[in-house]
Amino acid sequence: MGTYYKGSKEKRAALNSYIKLIRCAESLTARLHPVLYQVGLSEGQFGILDALYHIGSLSQKELGAKLLKSGGNITMVVDNLEKRELVKRERNEADRRYFTIHLTTKGKIIFEQTFPLVLKALVDEMKALTDDEQSALQRICKLLGKKS
Repeated sequence: MGTYYKGSKEKRAALNSYIKLIRCAESLTARLHPVLYQVGLSEGQFGILDALYHIGSLSQKELGAKLLKSGGNITMVVDNLEKRELVKRERNEADRRYFTIHLTTKGKIIFEQTFPLVLKALVDEMKALTDDEQSALQRICKLLGKKS
């Protein structure tokens, strides 16, 4: 469904593009949710485990920047992961105002069990596009994402 806005062609095109982009992202996320639900993870929790697994230990501020989430959101998600002993929060010795977040052994095991399931679901979803279409989608998303 597009916009009902009656403005200029340029404005309608921008609104319709935005609506389709958001609907697509929400739809994909909704279809991936059951995979994460099986292991009791939210998208945000999985994102943090993914970043820590592939990048290594990060500060909460770095996690927020990487995942485009607010400090308050990152704190809440890290709190929940820490309660489940999937991550460990350690005060930064150089600047005690900051915490470094580490993946625990339990967190690594959960991630290594979950990542292949999520990856398979993503690959299955992306089969709707050709390789060229996936490349075009990546270029367009990168272009729009870097604008801000």
